[in-house]
Formats: sequence, C-alpha cells, structure tokens
Amino acid sequence: MKIIRRYIIRESIIPFFLSLLVLTCVFLLGNLIQLTNLVINKGVKLSLIGKVFILYVPVLLGYTLPIACLIAVILAFSRLSADNEILALRASGVHLSKLLTPMIIIGIIASLFSIVLNERIIPYAHYKQHRMLKTLGAQNPTALLEAGVFIHAFNGQILFIHKIEENRMFNITIYQPQENGPTRTIIAKEGEFTPVPGKNQLKLKLIDGTSDEPNLENPDKFYKLNFKSYFMTLDLGSDDIKIEKKPKGMTLKELKEAIAKLEELFIDPSRLQTEYHRKISWSFSPLIFILLGFPIAVITHRREKSANVVFAIICAASYYLVSLGCEALSMKTAAPPAIMMWIPNTIAGIVAIILNIRCVS
Repeated sequence: MKIIRRYIIRESIIPFFLSLLVLTCVFLLGNLIQLTNLVINKGVKLSLIGKVFILYVPVLLGYTLPIACLIAVILAFSRLSADNEILALRASGVHLSKLLTPMIIIGIIASLFSIVLNERIIPYAHYKQHRMLKTLGAQNPTALLEAGVFIHAFNGQILFIHKIEENRMFNITIYQPQENGPTRTIIAKEGEFTPVPGKNQLKLKLIDGTSDEPNLENPDKFYKLNFKSYFMTLDLGSDDIKIEKKPKGMTLKELKEAIAKLEELFIDPSRLQTEYHRKISWSFSPLIFILLGFPIAVITHRREKSANVVFAIICAASYYLVSLGCEALSMKTAAPPAIMMWIPNTIAGIVAIILNIRCVS
C-alpha cells in the first residue's frame, strides 16, 4: 500500500507545483502591466516597484494554492481512471478510500499552511504594500494619479479621473468627506497638475466646473458655485503619519480587537467580522477542493489534460463567486458573517461528501 500511496503522490506533486507556478504567473502579469507603467511613464524607482511586485506573490497564493490542489487531484486521478489503473486497483481489492487517504493528508497540510498564509503572511504583505504606496506618493505624488479608478491616497480627498494625458486631466470628480455633514463635491471638465518640489503635495488647476460651497446661514448644506478656474492643493500628509491597517492587513487577533472596540462604541462591525470569517473559511479550501476533485476525476473518466484544467478552474471560480456574493451580503448584514462566510464551504463540502460516497460505493 505504501508503494501505491507514493505513486499517487508522485502523480499529483508535479501537476500541483506546475499549476501553482503557472496560475501565480498569470495573475501576476495583470499587475505587472500596471507596475511597468509606473516605471516607464511616471519615473517610479524600479527597486520600489520590484518590492511591491514581490509582495503580490503571497497575496495571490491565497487564491492559487487551493486551485492548484484541485487541478493536481483532477489531473492525477483522471489519468489513473482513464488508463483503468483505478479499476485494476479495485479488482485487486484496494478500496478507493485508501487512495484518497494520502490526498486528505496533503489537503490537511495545505490547509494548515493556508491558515498561516491568511493569518500572518498575507496581512503582512497587504500592510507592506500600503506603506510602500505611501513611500511612492512621497517620492512621486503624480504616480498616484490613475484614470478610471477611485484614488484615496490624498488626505481628505477622493478623486476620480476619467482620462489623463501627461499633466492634463479630463472629467474630474473630487469628493471631500466631512466629519459632521454631507460630502462636498467638486466637478471639472479639465484640469492641470504640478508636483510641489520638496513637499508631498500636488497643485491642481481645475477648469470649467462646479463646486459645493458651505452655506453660511446653514452650514449643513451646500450651494453650487460655477467656476472657470479653481485652484486647490492635494496633500499626502507628512511621512511620520501612522498608517492604519486595513481589514485585509490585519491578523485574526487584530481583527478581534478591532471588532471588540467597534462593539463598545455601538458601531456595526460586520465588515471586520466578514473579513475574520473569510480568512478562516478560505484556509480550509485546499482540503475541500481535494475532497471535491477526487470523485470528479474518477467519475468523469477523461484523459484530456486541457479539458480537466478548464473544468477545475470552473469549479474553483464557482466557489469564489459564491464566496464573494456571501461576502457582499454579509457586509450588508443580510445574515451573520459567521454563517454567510461558511456557506461556500458547506455547499462544496456537502457536494464532495455525496460524490465521494457515490464514488467509493
């Protein structure tokens, strides 16, 4: 039996590492294009971009590790099934549950590693990326401007720019959230920006637009002011400002402490609770994917590697889509996060149990 287990592990180990490498590289390519643009077009130091690029690897492993486990199991056992090796083993009196045992052990090991990955390594990578974004802004504030996305890098300002050409901007919207009152909005058709030498600031000249101005008689309300030219400064803040961790950059312990503080202030902590349970539930996805992949491979009985890989990716994508949907509903307090974030694992686990019972019986 030891020989069979070693044989199965050997059949799985190469597809696993190959899938892990290919998937990680494919996901990295999407980020590489954006980072290359910062180096070529915005003059950001290559060393800084290299560090940011490396920090993407552990973040992506949270997705690629479970998918690689699924692909490896499906490829290995599909090949064994297509070549009738599983049929021969069953004819020799070897129960299929014994073939699954080494894969379950590998799944448990992968899930334990995922716990460390989601609890320690990924939060560290997220936080380091956040700090490097701050450093990037201090060295080159214009590098933070990107068309088509919301920009949160500047203190007290949220920007959305539809188009950027050199130092000119088009269709600009600037939101200024107020502590006590509605959000102030500035809209302009065009604008120009210039960095302030020696300071973490950008000077903006906005052209042809409107701005919300406080009503002196009623400070809680604004009135619209049309302008031809409007000048303002975007401030990154001083370098010594403490950078607060975002939920994805927190460990489980830090999330629990943050949740407790919000509950003491009677503030809804559903966002943090969702992240807390997401980290835990996703950590068990390698084991669930292995339990799901084994019966699928045996039942489908196909040898084509490309078709098996596509099928594995469809299964993984379905899991993550359901998980993201549950995450969105959890943040809207449709149901407790402790229930919502475990729905994908529960569904996949039930399907895996049913298929395994059907497969080994």
